[in-house]
Amino acid sequence: MNFLPEEIDDYVVNHSQSEPTLLKELNRETWQKILNPRMLSGNFQGRILSMISKLISPKNILEIGTYTGYSALCLAEGMQKKGKLITIDKNEELESFAKKYFNKSEYKNNITQFIGNAIDIIPTLNEKFDLVFIDADKSNYINYFNLIIEKMNSGGVILSDNVLWSGKVVEEIKDKDIDTKVLVAYNKLLNTDSRVETVLLPIRDGLTITRVK
Repeated sequence: MNFLPEEIDDYVVNHSQSEPTLLKELNRETWQKILNPRMLSGNFQGRILSMISKLISPKNILEIGTYTGYSALCLAEGMQKKGKLITIDKNEELESFAKKYFNKSEYKNNITQFIGNAIDIIPTLNEKFDLVFIDADKSNYINYFNLIIEKMNSGGVILSDNVLWSGKVVEEIKDKDIDTKVLVAYNKLLNTDSRVETVLLPIRDGLTITRVK
């Protein structure tokens, strides 16, 4: 996922804010007990998510793809005191893991977990969102965007993770590689849709910041 030389990447990480104690614990336990721990946002990207959230000061946050709850807790750091964070994941086996850390945090009364298909759940949500983080199955990124765009407040921000997809977006795409095909189309959509303005950052595996006009 890392495109920078290792020494530069290390320097960047070492000169960025460290993760809070609770997130260190979550990070460590994820790597010890959960399959595919590289899916975790991790310290550096987590601090980026936290910083963006603090700059926005969102009232309502939507996260598509909870995993073990790390990124949700990072996003919650910038949430208004009476704000709400809704996080959706289809993996019911990780529900209790994430919930354990949500309950340990100061945001336990502000976070709502949904288990199931986000495509089915998002249309049932009545909230208007100031911040959305998309980090789930890549083949549905366009579908997620189409579902949330009308639920965004003006000036709201959509963050999309893994949009460089280990560099596959600039390589020849194999016929059966649906994820890369969708991500290429998604990146183009975000850069051409007149309702939004977008910048793609080469952070880790690619993070897009999209502002709704």
